[in-house]
Amino acid sequence: MKSLLVRRLVQAVPVLLIVLCLAFLLLRLAPGDAVDALVVEMGGGDPGLTARLRADYGLDRPWPVQLGLYLSHVARLDLGWSVGFSRPVLDLVLERAGNTALLMAASLSLALSVGILLGVAAAQSHLKGRGWADTLITGFGLLLYAMPGFWIGLMLIVVFAVKLRWLPLAGLATVPSFDTGWAYAADVARHLVLPTVALSLMYVAVYLRLMRAGMLEVAGSDFVRTARAKGLSPRRITWRHIVRNALLPMVTVFGIHFGMLLGGSVVIESVFAIPGLGRLAYEAVTKRDLNLLLGIILASAVMVILVNLLVDLLYARLDPRLRGTR
Repeated sequence: MKSLLVRRLVQAVPVLLIVLCLAFLLLRLAPGDAVDALVVEMGGGDPGLTARLRADYGLDRPWPVQLGLYLSHVARLDLGWSVGFSRPVLDLVLERAGNTALLMAASLSLALSVGILLGVAAAQSHLKGRGWADTLITGFGLLLYAMPGFWIGLMLIVVFAVKLRWLPLAGLATVPSFDTGWAYAADVARHLVLPTVALSLMYVAVYLRLMRAGMLEVAGSDFVRTARAKGLSPRRITWRHIVRNALLPMVTVFGIHFGMLLGGSVVIESVFAIPGLGRLAYEAVTKRDLNLLLGIILASAVMVILVNLLVDLLYARLDPRLRGTR
C-alpha cells in the first residue's frame, strides 16, 4: 500500500504540470483578458491606462515568459492575484473549495447509498422471479437519468422552497446567522438538501444499474454456489459475498464521477447561489480572470487526483489480488 501511494503521488506531479500548461495555453488563445473586462466595468479608458494596467499585471509579456513565471510562482504555492476580485487567488480558492467539497461529499454519499440499495433490491427481485419489481425500479432509474440536473434543481425550488416553504431557497447558510455548534450544522444541512438531491439524482440511476448488473453477474459465480451448498443464510450470501464483489466496479466509477460532479457543480451552485468553486469559475469566466481560472483548474485537478488515489487504495483493499499489480 505504501509503494502504491508513493507511485501515485510521483505520477501526480507531471499530470498537474501538463494540466496547468494546457489550461494556460487554451485560456491565452481566448480573445480578451482581465484588463479588458476591468476597463469595461470602469466605463472605458484611454489606451495609455490599458497599457499601464497590462504592464502592472504582466500581461504585456510574451506568453512563454508568462507561463514560466506562473509555474515558478505555483511551485512556491503562490497562485497569483485575482484582477476581478482584487484578492490573492489562493485565498479565494481555499475559501470556496470547502463549500464545493461539502456539496460533492453529500451528493456522492446520497447517490452511492441510494443507488446501491435500489440496485440490490432490483437484483434480488430479478433473482427471486419478481420481474415487475425489477422493471419498476430500473424504470425509475431511467427516469432519473433522463432528467437534467438544472431542471431538477428548479423544480425542487418551486415545490419545496416556493410553494411548500419547507426548505431554504438558496445559499449555504441563513444570512445573517448567529448560530453556532449543532444549530449552525443543522442550518447548513437544511440548505444542502435541495442542491444535494439535484446533483445526485442522475448518479443514483447510474449506480443503480451498475449495482444490479454486478450482482446478477456475481450471483452465478462458483463461490456463491459453494456458499449456498455450505448452508449459509441468503442474507449472509447476499451482503458478505455478492454485494462485496459487485462493489468493485462501483469504486472505479466513483472516481470517474467525481470529476464529472465538479463540472456539474457549476450549474447547481449557480442555480442555488452556493459560494463554491463552480460558481467562482463562472464568475471568473465572466470577468476573464485568467489567474483565478487557472487556480480553480489546479484545485480541481488536485481534488480529482486525490480522489482517484483514494479509489486505488479502496480497490486494493476490497480485492487483495490487486495490491501488487496497481
